[in-house]
Amino acid sequence: MSMHTETLRYHDGDVALEAFVARDPERSGPRPAVLVAHAWGGRDDFACAKAQALAELGYVGFALDMYGPGVLGADREQNAALMAPFLDDRAALQRRMQAALAAARGLDGVDAERIAAIGFCFGGLCVLDLARSGAELRGVVSFHGLLSPPGNTAGTPIRSKVLVLHGYDDPMAPPEQVTALASELSGAGADWQIHAYGNTLHAFTNPQANDRQFGTVYDAAADRRSWRATRDFLAEVLG
Repeated sequence: MSMHTETLRYHDGDVALEAFVARDPERSGPRPAVLVAHAWGGRDDFACAKAQALAELGYVGFALDMYGPGVLGADREQNAALMAPFLDDRAALQRRMQAALAAARGLDGVDAERIAAIGFCFGGLCVLDLARSGAELRGVVSFHGLLSPPGNTAGTPIRSKVLVLHGYDDPMAPPEQVTALASELSGAGADWQIHAYGNTLHAFTNPQANDRQFGTVYDAAADRRSWRATRDFLAEVLG
C-alpha cells in the first residue's frame, strides 16, 4: 500500500509541538484518527512506527509530541527529567494531550467525531489522563502504562471507552494499582476493560527492552496479544 507521512506543527499555548502523521492517501472520505502517545523518552521512531501501523489499518495515525520538536532523552536520567514536570503537574499533562486531540481533530480528511488514542508507558498514563479529563473521544488504550490517579479529576465522568493492557508483574504499576484503577474507572462510569498478562513486566511491546533488573523486558506473546486486542477495540469504537 502507499503511505503518506508528514510532520505537523501545532501548539499548546505558546509551546510549539510537532506530530508525525501517517495515512493511506488512497482511502477516500473522512477517516477516523488515532493518537499515539510516546513513552518517557519522547516522540521516537517507535511511536512513529505505531502511527504507520495504524494507517495500514485504515486510520489516520497521529504520533503526538509531549516535549517539543526533536526533544528526545538519551538515557534514563534524561527521560525521567523530561517526564517529571508532567507527573508533578497533571493538569499541564492533560492540557497538552487536549492540544494534540484538537490538532488531530482539525486535520483535513479526519472524521472529528471518530478519534481514539493509544499510549505506551508514560504515554499510557497520558491517554488515561485524557479520558479522566472528560475529553470527547471514542476510546483510549494504555499499553503498560503508569496508572496513578491525577488527583484533579474526581467526579468527572469518563466518556471514552477504556482498554488497559498490562503486565501483571510490572514493578512500575503493581497489582494493587490495577485494582485501584478498576475501582476508579467504575466510579467514573467508564466502559472499561483490563487485560493482565501473566509473567510479564513493563515495556513488553518494545523489542529493545531487555533489563530485567529495571523491570523492562520485551515479551513477544504479550506484544502480539495486546496489538490484536487493540485492533479489535479500535474496530469497535471507531467503526
